[in-house]
Amino acid sequence: MSWLEITLLVLAGAGSAFLLWRLVVAARFYWKLRGERLVTCPETQKPEAVKVAAAELAVRRFVGLPELRLEDCSRWPEREGCGQDCLREVEADPEACAVWKIVNTWYAGKKCAYCGKAFGEIHWHDHRPALLDPERRTVQWTQVAAEKLPEVFSTHWPVCWNCHITESFRREHPELVTPRPRH
Repeated sequence: MSWLEITLLVLAGAGSAFLLWRLVVAARFYWKLRGERLVTCPETQKPEAVKVAAAELAVRRFVGLPELRLEDCSRWPEREGCGQDCLREVEADPEACAVWKIVNTWYAGKKCAYCGKAFGEIHWHDHRPALLDPERRTVQWTQVAAEKLPEVFSTHWPVCWNCHITESFRREHPELVTPRPRH
């Protein structure tokens, strides 16, 4: 092998390593910023749900031009031209404003309103917990608009998946349920 071939091989290896490193950095940004976030709108001072343009950011990060932008906001399309100042909150602590983190924190240490089973860490690929509203109906928390979650958390109680399914069936098919006294 000539010195030119060795030099080209070393340069190709270094270039490949650099590209792989940039790809890993971009992928980490994507995983860190994907999903819905709950932020305080600087204009209204109320909670709003936003989605960061995570895929675009990952590509921009790959080429070295990271700039956070919103992909969606609960105030859009009416206020789509806003200055996106809420992104400062996402930049400061992206995990703290992630909806899954907020929900997980709310359920932590609570017990099911029906069976009393304590909630541990929520595994989002398993059965998700639900909420019990003041009218005693259960609803999946994913059916609640993210910007309404803080308000809902103050008026609803936590319900485990099993009790949610049982109560939903009882509500939707009362003719198939035999009432029995609870112990």
